[in-house]
Amino acid sequence: MSYDKYTSPLSERYASKEMQYIFSPDKKFKTWRKLWIALAEAENELGLKNEHGEPAVTKEQIDELKAHADDINYDVAKQREKEVRHDVMSHVYAYGVQCPNAAGIIHLGATSCYVGDNTDVIIMTEGLKLVRKKLINVIDELSKFADKYKSQPTLAFTHFQPAQPTTVGKRASLWLQEFVMDLEDVEYVLSTMKLLGSKGTTGTQASFMELFDGDEEKVKKLDQIIANKMGFEKCFPVSGQTYSRKLDTRVLNVLAGIAASAHKFSNDIRLLQHLKEIEEPFEKNQIGSSAMAYKRNPMRSERIASLSRYVMSDVTNTMFTSACQWFERTLDDSANKRISVPEGFLATDGILDLVLNVVDGLVVYDKVIEKRLMSELPFMATENIMMDSVKAGGNRQELHEEIRKLSMKAGENVKKYGKENNLLELIADDDKFPVGIEELNATMDPSKYVGRSASQVTEFLENIVNPILEANKDILGVKAEINV
Repeated sequence: MSYDKYTSPLSERYASKEMQYIFSPDKKFKTWRKLWIALAEAENELGLKNEHGEPAVTKEQIDELKAHADDINYDVAKQREKEVRHDVMSHVYAYGVQCPNAAGIIHLGATSCYVGDNTDVIIMTEGLKLVRKKLINVIDELSKFADKYKSQPTLAFTHFQPAQPTTVGKRASLWLQEFVMDLEDVEYVLSTMKLLGSKGTTGTQASFMELFDGDEEKVKKLDQIIANKMGFEKCFPVSGQTYSRKLDTRVLNVLAGIAASAHKFSNDIRLLQHLKEIEEPFEKNQIGSSAMAYKRNPMRSERIASLSRYVMSDVTNTMFTSACQWFERTLDDSANKRISVPEGFLATDGILDLVLNVVDGLVVYDKVIEKRLMSELPFMATENIMMDSVKAGGNRQELHEEIRKLSMKAGENVKKYGKENNLLELIADDDKFPVGIEELNATMDPSKYVGRSASQVTEFLENIVNPILEANKDILGVKAEINV
């Protein structure tokens, strides 16, 4: 590691090696060479002729290109770029040095965006596939947690104020559902990914029309052959020199959606850890604070929130870039894309690793959960108590007013004097209610107040989540490794 220059925290601390390689220079330049090979093969297969009526691209030249597809002579390309100030032409030159017989046909008919833009689409597609894999593993782990705790009653909150009880698993199903929605978005965008193809300098394919002597059918087939060779079904039907930058916006929106779901999850975990009900994993030798040795800070969840905010704001880069393209292309996208797209993916990769790590190690303190719920349950049981009293002959309106008064008094005891909630005792001592303390205590079973929570979780898992996991069982079992 170099300590005398800036290094991105996304590489040093957050993103996985797998995602870092997808966006590495080596991956990019090797993809360039694959695209040049695909172009040469397509031109050969379509019978491109030279001025003598002979094949303009030969199998021998293609074989030479294939022989040096991966052993890139970076030193030659770097030196050439210093001279010509053009990265694509520098690599064309370097490839030609290794393949002297094929040097004249490398990049034949193409413009820089042939390798640049097609590679961007390929790399984003691979990045989305890795995101999809990690997202499915998060869904898998979270589904296990939801199922395990689907019947564990807990106090629910609206406005972060006590509300009707739910279950720990039902709350987890809310997080889970948002990640499932994100998966749907990822799969949709993956299904729409297309290459730029070989469109030429302004998207008209004029250079290829010249090469193929005006044969439109061959020029159309050229796009399709290249797409198939690179693992895609289609190319964009129309373009300028570049593919529409709207694609980058669409991709980053999906990443921002995942970040929003992760942020919501991390917020809830941080609040629950404050309540001492659920904690993220805390390692044996982990230090929570340099000053307060007792601290157990939710640093993983805080990191999720921090990275998520970056990804959610990063999508605006792609929106501005898409909006600011002039006519068939401008180059004010280039520098921005080099930063915003890779870092959006690297940050999302780090987020998903963190979420998986947190879910895998969540600690549930059921006694604390039960204590808090029981302290609030008397208030929530008042409607049932009132109904039972009406059945025993009481007046509904009078009982409602009396319960309101007694609830205010019990609340005052808790908040003003720090005492226990004594609402049940107050009701039992009130002659208007034909119930004793034993009967009231019998109503304090939390499972009576969670509605269909457990059934909802079961149905959600069986009908929605499990089919997803079954269809993707070959990619389950990923364990997240996080750095410091």
